[in-house]
Amino acid sequence: MSVTGQGKFSKLKAVIFDYGDVLCLPPTADDVGDSARILDISSDAFRALWHRNRDLYDRGDLSTETYWRKLAEDAGKPLDVAQLRELSERDVTMWSRLNPGMVTWLEFLSSAGMRTAILSNMHIDMVRHARRNFQWLGRAHCTTFSAEVRLIKPDPLIYEHCLRGLDVAPSEALFIDDRQVNIEAARNVGIHGIQFKSMAQLRMELDAAGFPMLPEDPVQTKALSI
Repeated sequence: MSVTGQGKFSKLKAVIFDYGDVLCLPPTADDVGDSARILDISSDAFRALWHRNRDLYDRGDLSTETYWRKLAEDAGKPLDVAQLRELSERDVTMWSRLNPGMVTWLEFLSSAGMRTAILSNMHIDMVRHARRNFQWLGRAHCTTFSAEVRLIKPDPLIYEHCLRGLDVAPSEALFIDDRQVNIEAARNVGIHGIQFKSMAQLRMELDAAGFPMLPEDPVQTKALSI
């Protein structure tokens, strides 16, 4: 368990959410396989190439075309403009299936007076899609997206940027992210952190630490795709 001690989270003023694999569901095997087939490579090879330049893409150092062209060249499969556009569009779609329980909890926290934020490594096409289509983003008090601020987790500066937007001290905030390296970076700044693995696990850790507003008990719900 990442956190212990009844009452540790009883006086928090803000909850900061990662987006990928927390507020949204991970891509399916079919999602990855369909993109891999465009390049005539395996799903495992696609995942490896997808990660290779992703930080540069998410930070805004690479344009959409440059990122996907580099990926295609590394796969040994030069693609035309239409194919590159298809890969880009598939990428946005596969990261748009929301985790309804987590989104509902974010909205509940906001309406109950808890300050909320979204802090995510997210490339500019996904940011634009989210801002156009995810009306619930407006319920968060602060949104910090890497491509807009030109910083990426685990750089401490992106956490500090988010804290300024929330107007809270590090010790008054909790960060929820699926990657331990990002949680450790948040803790180094002074923010509390829980690595997200499932809603059941999150609820258990929050309850153990005395957080007053728990997510609903996990149930099987249909993923939202917006």
